[in-house]
Amino acid sequence: MKAIAQDGYGPPQVLELRDVDVPTVGDTDVLVRVRAAGVDPGVWHLTTGLPYPVRLGYGLRRPRHRIPGMDLAGVVEAVGRDVTRFALGDEVFGTGTGSYAEYALAPEGKLAPKPAALTFEEAAAVPVSGQTALTAVRDAAKVRPGQRVLVIGAGGGVGCFAVQLAAAAGAHVTGVCGPTKLDLVRSIGADEVVDHTREEITDRGIRYDVIVDTAGNRPLSSLRRALTRKGTLVLVGGEAATGRWLQGFDRQLRALLLSPLVGQRLVPLVARESSENLAALAALVDAGRLRPVLDRTWPLADAAAALLHVWGGHARGKNVLAVAGPTGR
Repeated sequence: MKAIAQDGYGPPQVLELRDVDVPTVGDTDVLVRVRAAGVDPGVWHLTTGLPYPVRLGYGLRRPRHRIPGMDLAGVVEAVGRDVTRFALGDEVFGTGTGSYAEYALAPEGKLAPKPAALTFEEAAAVPVSGQTALTAVRDAAKVRPGQRVLVIGAGGGVGCFAVQLAAAAGAHVTGVCGPTKLDLVRSIGADEVVDHTREEITDRGIRYDVIVDTAGNRPLSSLRRALTRKGTLVLVGGEAATGRWLQGFDRQLRALLLSPLVGQRLVPLVARESSENLAALAALVDAGRLRPVLDRTWPLADAAAALLHVWGGHARGKNVLAVAGPTGR
């Protein structure tokens, strides 16, 4: 099969299109013929091996899994003997291992039936970013009707989902983004938008019940000033910072230590991936309350260019790889 592979950690240019063997199906595995795969900052971290603590779980000197990619949407090709929820030919979406390939393995508990209203490309945009946003808005922040919610990085992959989920929960949503994404963020449900190149989040004198920060480049002190006394700050990643050891994740560690000492809840997010979460997102899609926002669709061979595009902060919503060429519903 065709796959994107790497022999060692490094910039996206280490990724190469190769012919490799189809993975062997274990007893609890689902083998998916991948139609599309999502591109997100998490893949960047696993490709570069940065920050260094990433390597503790994925291989100290070289990646344990040579084929990157987590998000996927496709068709079930085979199932292990202990799999009961899926059968040959089912259309699915979710997270697996090595999705930048024509075939990938995924555990049964991290897949769900693909929403019929979505193309494979649209469905592949949902699993990682959608579940991250769901964990942030529903589980960590527990957003309620009438609350003021600020989403920083509202035009990115996670941000676009967070805006829609907060709006669906009945909150008054303000999205922070660059000038080229203002109309996009309004179109997906933000009541107000803030152009971060023209004003800072504290300039308006408004305090928010919930702040979901996906950008990673503001100090905790600034974020706390924009939060109500009993408000909740959810920190999603730290991609905007530099450094080889912790990058922006030192901010999450400081938030964890500070939270018990102040009235505000400062929550470093740990996203949960499950078929139940995917089903919840699919139900919102079916109800017309959630839609993936696609920036660009790239051929599999251009995986490195797609990663560079996303990491550079250029994405408007999600980017995906069309593994089997553009597909329909």
